[in-house]
Amino acid sequence: MRRMFRRDRRKGFSPEVPPILQEANMAFEKGEYGRAAERYEKIARVADARGGRYAPLLLLQAGRARAFAGQAPLAIPSLRRGLELLAERGQYPRLQQAGTRIIAELKERGLEVEATNIEILIGTILPKSFTGEPSAKRPALPRHCPSCGAPLRPDEVEWLDEVTAECGYCGSPVG
Repeated sequence: MRRMFRRDRRKGFSPEVPPILQEANMAFEKGEYGRAAERYEKIARVADARGGRYAPLLLLQAGRARAFAGQAPLAIPSLRRGLELLAERGQYPRLQQAGTRIIAELKERGLEVEATNIEILIGTILPKSFTGEPSAKRPALPRHCPSCGAPLRPDEVEWLDEVTAECGYCGSPVG
């Protein structure tokens, strides 16, 4: 299992980032969603078993990749687990933002039943007292993390200060 983290590094990426994550992000960007999903699932399982801080986003990205590959039945368990982990960790703004994006993406692909199931899940795991936090205007980020190639979204990253965010996949500072 450790071998998956020690292959040759991809050019232009940080040597501290596991190559399998780099491969998953590159495959997703190329539209090779099935291949990307397999890699995200592999590292998400390890991260989830260890209680890793990146497990929720890895699971969500694995689910997104499966949905984009036309494999909705395989997408739902990863999406569900990723959202549940965000709730367990009290990351309600991230849960709400990720859930909204996932629902929209599922609907764009004609997966109305799956989108409704995710909406129901979010309604049950999001505390009734949570009203949402207004998003502060943040500086622009690069589209992808320079260290691992993961997609970056200003409303889904953790901001370290006013201009620097942390990649949700590899932890690298981005600004």
